[in-house]
Amino acid sequence: MNAVPFTKMHGLGNDFVVVDARTQPFAVTAAQARAIADRRLGVGCDQLIVIEKSASADAFLRILNADGSEVEACGNASRCIGAVLMAEKKADHVTLETRAGALEARAASNGVAVDMGPARLDWKDIPLSRAMDTAHVNLSIDAGNGLRLADPVCVSMGNPHAIFFVRDPYAYDLATLGPKLEHDALFPERANITLVDVLSRDRAVMRTWERGAGLTLACGTGACATLVAAHRRGLMDRKGRLTLPGGDLEIEWRGDNHVIMAGPVATSFAGTLDLARLTGVAA
Repeated sequence: MNAVPFTKMHGLGNDFVVVDARTQPFAVTAAQARAIADRRLGVGCDQLIVIEKSASADAFLRILNADGSEVEACGNASRCIGAVLMAEKKADHVTLETRAGALEARAASNGVAVDMGPARLDWKDIPLSRAMDTAHVNLSIDAGNGLRLADPVCVSMGNPHAIFFVRDPYAYDLATLGPKLEHDALFPERANITLVDVLSRDRAVMRTWERGAGLTLACGTGACATLVAAHRRGLMDRKGRLTLPGGDLEIEWRGDNHVIMAGPVATSFAGTLDLARLTGVAA
């Protein structure tokens, strides 16, 4: 199948090409995903999202990064697809199946809220390559200009995150530092890298380098992991506003260990993918 309908959506600028494969299978390859995500030769996106049938939820989300790698979770994509399915079902909540587990999306005053499941804090669950205290991880790098990144907190939100606390996230060349840290030997499955400046008990500013996608305007699981990390360090309460380059997300780390993320979603446009033209190979 060469002509494939798609919708372009985003959550705070974290953008997705969404393909509904519930009625027509879409067996996309890593090369095709990279071609679709290419911002000059393809549609352009941070992630390709394929909506598939699920036996246990309203839909299964297959999530492919811009580099073609498949990942477990994407918070902003979950909010976007949650909005699509709620509109379709004329309901105020839906369940989503992902490789990271089942998620519940609900209508919220500021858009869509998703229960991203429990924060995972043990070194084996991140995962790290060796045992250590994930609240004070032995990892550092010379950031240039007299700056250094060190002593991150690591959290898994179904995908691995390392959070560094800094005075100004924009003072660092994250485009250069991100891939080095993402591929550090400490992270056998690579990692998302976030720099955060905590402003108050309920406010923080952050930037994230996403594994397989690079610098993005927003990272939902990164915002969840950041609030958890800041609370573990005693810097923030269990509920707060995280300001990302693309806007704000409201995050709450509940007493049952589940992390709730809420924020706006938007649809940009719709179109049709010509896979043969994009890659020279039909799906």
